Amino acid sequence: MNDNTKKELQSAAFERLINHLRERKDVQNIDLMNLAGFCRNCLSKWYREEAEKKGIEISDPDAREHVYGMPYSEWKEKYQK
Repeated sequence: MNDNTKKELQSAAFERLINHLRERKDVQNIDLMNLAGFCRNCLSKWYREEAEKKGIEISDPDAREHVYGMPYSEWKEKYQK
């Protein structure tokens, strides 16, 4: 498998994870942290950090919006227990 194909597959898998977490709003970040050692906020931080490595500046709110599918404040208000 060449590097481009590998990166495309990894990107697709990441997007599937993001979409899965967007659909599972019932799963709280604390549950994810306790069970898996990471949460939606971790993913958004990793996304931002990887962008920075490429010289792309993404704010924390923008990175979180990418992961949550909406502004973080809106998600917290609607779904955080």
